[in-house]
Amino acid sequence: MHNNTYLYIMYKIYLKPGKEESLKRFHPWVFSGAIARMDGEPEEGEVVEVYTAKKEFIAKGHFQIGSIAVRVLTFRQDETIDGGFWRQRLKVALDMRRSIGLVGRPDNNTYRLVHGEGDNLPGLVIDVYARTAVMQAHSAGMHLDRMAIADALAEVMKGEIDNIYYKSETTLPYKADLFPENGFLLGGSADNVATEYGLNFHIDWLKGQKTGFFVDQRENRALLERYARGRNVLNMFCYTGGFSVYAMRGGALSVHSVDSSAKAIDLTNKNIALNFPDDTRHTAYAEDAFKFLERMENGAYDLIVLDPPAFAKHRDALRNALQGYRKLNARAFEKIRPGGILFTFSCSQAVNKDQFRMAVFTAAAQSGRSVRILHQLTQPADHPVNIYHPEGEYLKGLVLYVE
Repeated sequence: MHNNTYLYIMYKIYLKPGKEESLKRFHPWVFSGAIARMDGEPEEGEVVEVYTAKKEFIAKGHFQIGSIAVRVLTFRQDETIDGGFWRQRLKVALDMRRSIGLVGRPDNNTYRLVHGEGDNLPGLVIDVYARTAVMQAHSAGMHLDRMAIADALAEVMKGEIDNIYYKSETTLPYKADLFPENGFLLGGSADNVATEYGLNFHIDWLKGQKTGFFVDQRENRALLERYARGRNVLNMFCYTGGFSVYAMRGGALSVHSVDSSAKAIDLTNKNIALNFPDDTRHTAYAEDAFKFLERMENGAYDLIVLDPPAFAKHRDALRNALQGYRKLNARAFEKIRPGGILFTFSCSQAVNKDQFRMAVFTAAAQSGRSVRILHQLTQPADHPVNIYHPEGEYLKGLVLYVE
């Protein structure tokens, strides 16, 4: 790191003429192509000030090497990025979750506290599972500031949480040589059962995907529960079995969970047992999704969930991703029982709503079935979309009635 004489230098970045327009509309990213020059050489993760070509201050944020060069933390020059800043932002985030009725209720202690740009904290995700907060950095800056953020979090969530687990080994840019290590920054509890709308789940924050659970499907799982009664349910890409558990409570006749990962199937079985011990309605299969759909018989299911992992992480994978969604949905349309309901999702940020709908529409047309849209789904309120950053809307879902 720098020696003390440099500690108070704030690096300045100057934009090319006209490149401040998106920042004037409070968009939280500065792309590397918009930068004309830099004063000095900031290190990855340092806070920098951004100026227009006319040398007017416009924003400050975390610097990073890559196409997004600055993730904006504030548009105010007099706002210092310190403990007080983190406390204030976290408090605002918590107040919002409280005001929408997600915090402090006996039947639910699982929610997302910070959703990156949606909470004006680009590059930071914090999920709360009972007494543990799982913190994830997606930028070098958030990684370097993790201790200050954890201190602020412990203060803001005093009495609500005992543990903070840091889980960023797979989410940080690997080129930045940050060598993050997953582990507890506070506490160290092994108790990993959390409650979502009265159902209990083992959360695998040590080795699981994302922060250990897909919090973003909570409202969509609750919707599925309303449709499950008397149906034979197939939950594809089940991961930890969230949709399966809700379908069981909704009164499904049978629930089959499929995932290519044996570990996911193990967790699914544990979550079913936690809520419905000795219930014979559930069976899980560790098998490739496409192979399973290929071999299953027509009409075996009248409620199918397709919730695949992101087929397109980046723009360049878009064509293949859309092909994947088409193929997957076409199989479901071919096989679902008449009068069946299909819940189909895309969580790829690179695939927009219209592209996803087009892929599903094409699949429906190929099958020749009559299909109606019952619901258009998105992420829940604790995954808010910053109105100035529409890219934050990543989860897209359709509930379809198939004649």
